[in-house]
Amino acid sequence: MMSGNYTSIDNQSVSGSVPAAVPDPGHHTVKFEDSHLQTFPPSEAQGKISSGARPPRDADDTFSKPVSGSDEPQQSGWLRTFSVSSYKAYFDVDTSDVLERIKDSLLPYSGAFNEKTTNNPDLYGPFWICTTLIFVAAAIGTFVTYVAHKVKSQEWTYDINVVQWSAGLFYGYVTVVPLLLYVILKYFSAPAGLVQLFCLYGYSLFVFIPALCLSVVPLEIFRWVIAGVAGIMSATFVAINLRAHIVSAGESWFLIVAGIFLLQLALSVVLKLYLFTVTV
Repeated sequence: MMSGNYTSIDNQSVSGSVPAAVPDPGHHTVKFEDSHLQTFPPSEAQGKISSGARPPRDADDTFSKPVSGSDEPQQSGWLRTFSVSSYKAYFDVDTSDVLERIKDSLLPYSGAFNEKTTNNPDLYGPFWICTTLIFVAAAIGTFVTYVAHKVKSQEWTYDINVVQWSAGLFYGYVTVVPLLLYVILKYFSAPAGLVQLFCLYGYSLFVFIPALCLSVVPLEIFRWVIAGVAGIMSATFVAINLRAHIVSAGESWFLIVAGIFLLQLALSVVLKLYLFTVTV
């Protein structure tokens, strides 16, 4: 009796605790708008970060290509000559590059300058070398004449023409001479790059900066020696670096190299007569 009752109670309690079956409402499809979906990693066409570990595309192209809607116009054809962006590559050098090229200009017999600058000639160094020469020539010339006048107790007046004359000489020399040489080399079918000639002649003038500083010594023979040494170093530097290119011009190569050497010496003589000489 007792065991049967317990069995009956257990069966009833179990049957009462089972919930009723819930009918299946069916499947509901949830749709998401594609415009809010993002995949990771993003695909090549959708994102700026491409496959691999590339930097964002705008980090590479911002300073090299004009962006649509920007104020920078896109020049083409001969109009690129008047665009500042066309000359950016010729000023893209580091301080170490400029110092290395200055050192090569002070070692004229190495002849390695043209080889090092063939793929990357710059105009940054030549521009600042010429600009420095202008101010050094004006400052040193003014100082030397001032001291000479004071030693002899004579009245001294500043000559502003020294700056103008120096600017015309140095800027004109590194512009006109390479242009003429470029035309001559093209006439003889010798390989030459115009920017590389500008670069070579610009760095060839660096030796005159320390020469002008040494001209403060009040000895005429010493000034002639300084001007002569600087002229020979500069002329040798230009002639040796251009010789390998001018040899292909045929039998006239020696005359061209000799003309280049003598023209550079003539520059040193002009500097001696006008800037290294003090008359009271």
